[in-house]
Parts: sequence; C-alpha cells; structure tokens
Amino acid sequence: MRSPRHLAWMAAGGVAVAAIALHGTPAAAVDATPSPTPRTSVSPSPNSDPAVPTTPPSVRLCPPPVPAGTTEGYVGLCWSASTDDVGVTGYEVYRLTADGFVKTTSTTGTTVVMGGLAYGRTYTFYIVAKDADGHTSPPTALINAQAVTGMVVSPSPVTGDTTSPSKPTGLHDGCVADFPGTEFCWSASTDNVGVTGYVVFRLTATGWVRAGAASSTYFMEGNLVTGHKYTYVVVARDAAGNLSLPSDPITTVARQGFPTYSPSPSPPVSPSPSPSATPAATCEVGYTQSTWSTGLTADLVITNTGTTPISGWTLRFAFPSAGERIVQGWSAGWSQAPGNTVTATSLPWNATLAPGASARIGFNASHTGVSAPPSAFTLNGTTCTTA
Repeated sequence: MRSPRHLAWMAAGGVAVAAIALHGTPAAAVDATPSPTPRTSVSPSPNSDPAVPTTPPSVRLCPPPVPAGTTEGYVGLCWSASTDDVGVTGYEVYRLTADGFVKTTSTTGTTVVMGGLAYGRTYTFYIVAKDADGHTSPPTALINAQAVTGMVVSPSPVTGDTTSPSKPTGLHDGCVADFPGTEFCWSASTDNVGVTGYVVFRLTATGWVRAGAASSTYFMEGNLVTGHKYTYVVVARDAAGNLSLPSDPITTVARQGFPTYSPSPSPPVSPSPSPSATPAATCEVGYTQSTWSTGLTADLVITNTGTTPISGWTLRFAFPSAGERIVQGWSAGWSQAPGNTVTATSLPWNATLAPGASARIGFNASHTGVSAPPSAFTLNGTTCTTA
C-alpha cells in the first residue's frame, strides 16, 4: 500500500506545478545515421507514423514526497500519457551528464522521482515513450529542474570547483559560409575558473545525441542531407567537468557549400610577341564583416573600375593585429604570412574581371580581441579604393 505521504504527493502533482522554461517540441531534425527501421518521416513532432508513440505531453515539475532525515537531492517529473497504435508500455527518462545524455530511470506510469542528486543543483532531462513493438517516441523538449530535499542543513565545505558555466546564448547560423553541412556559432559562456569547451547535441527521431565538441564558439557538422533541417543545443563545460544549462535550441538547414577548388599556380597567359606586364589594376574593394568573441566572417567584393580587363589578380591586405588568423576561405586561394599580411589569389573561374565586373570572395578568421577591418587593399600591387 502506498504511504499517505506518497499519495499526497501524487495528488499534489496535478496542481502544484513548478514554473519551468520549456521551449516546446523543437523543430524537425533529421538524423543522418541510417535507422534500422526506415521511416517515411523522422520529424520529432507531430508524429506522422502511427506505429510510433506520441511524444509525452504536458511535462511538468511535480513536488516530490518529503523524505525524512535526508539531505539527498530529488527531482519529481509528471507528464500526460502518450498514445500508440498497439499501446504504450512505458517511459524512459534521460539525464545530461559529462558523458552525454544517459538513461536515468524507466517507468510504466506518468510520474517519476529521481534521487541521489546534489541538493540545489539544476539538472537537464528529456523523456521518451516506448511501445510493445519496441518503437520509441520523439523526445520531449529539454527540461531543467533543480534538485530539492526534505531537509535544508548547513552544507559541509566542498573542495574543488562546483560552479557551472553560464548557459551559451546568441546561437545563429551563417558563420561559415561555404561549409557543406550545418554550421552555427554562439556567444561565449563565462565561468568562475574558465570554460574549457563546448559539447553539441543534435535532436534525432528518438533522442538528443552528441553531435560533437568545440573548443571555440562555432560548430560545423558534415555528412548530412542537404536541404534538411537539424536542431541543436550547446552545453559549456569547465575543467572540473561542471556543465552549463543547454542553450536554447537552434534549427538550421544543411547547405551544399560552395564548390571547392584546389589552389593552383597562376593561370598561364597566352604567349605574346613581346613580354608585357599585366595592366595596373584600377579597383575598388568592398569589405564587410560580422564578429563574435573569438572570430569573424568577412565578405569582400573586388570590382574592376578601369577600362581594360584584369586577367589574373592578387589581392593583399594586412590585419590590424597579428592575433587575427585566417581559418577558412572561399572563392580564392588564401594564405597568410607569419605576421598579419593576407594574400588572396584568383581561381580559374574568377580570374578575369572585365571593366565594371566584380568577384566576391570571403573568409573566416579567429582573433584574440582585436577585430577591426583592414584599412587598405592592393590588387596586383595597385592600391584600391574602398567602398
């Protein structure tokens, strides 16, 4: 027989709902890894396959029963029942750990109390439903819940770093223009000691899987289906293994990327009766950039403002700081000297610029705090005007 204390908690669960920030079921994501059971659609919500249970709805925090004489932390979760064509047999609850999301518990009901947690610490969970055929529902949105306890005592001194980094914010894509796949960046997290990196999780049809890790504030993932949408969250971590709360989800489209060309020697020129130098360039350079805490993306437009064609071009400029380093570039052959001088050379398909014609190129770079635009540009040794 259930204790009066447990029955009281069950009754209170429907009305004593703690406020939590749920984002709703995130936008559709497609897992690029082939599934053992192919589906017509792998969109997490709404379910389009009647064989798959629906995502557990109305997830909420429920006050756990007050255990006597303990300082152990507890989290109570409640939700409404999922539906399925053959019948839901149970639910699994996953918790974010330093190793990723791991199954914490399973239940046949729609309530669960998890113990063994640190009092006062916030944990992140998601829930899936299972049916008799072994199908798994799409996961719920991520749930952040603070562990509570029946007794509040003066804490014993804790050695080491127990402070979690701040939640990553400002997620946006368009940071790596030519990458074939998904890409996005974010604002750096802060920590009392120091953030050592980030872990990125991708939403699939049945859960949140580890997509990769990043030491800086941008992430790229390839081998995806071009044109499909994928949803991610980012978690910061520090040297002690403390994890931040997950970022708000970002949904981005896997793009094809720009064509890739291998750097090649300067294009050969047709022989002429007598050696002649390439006409001095009359040019204009438009330069725009977007920056974040550790990097930047730059877009350059080179325009021939003269009256004769330019056949083969070399653009040079200098970063304001030697701490700015080219990471990746497109539509040109990019190189950087040990200092801050950058060289971009034409590729076969954009080597010729007719009068009034333009070539658009760009790059991604890292920086150490100084990220002002270059002040001057030369094309084939001639100083260009700036747009």
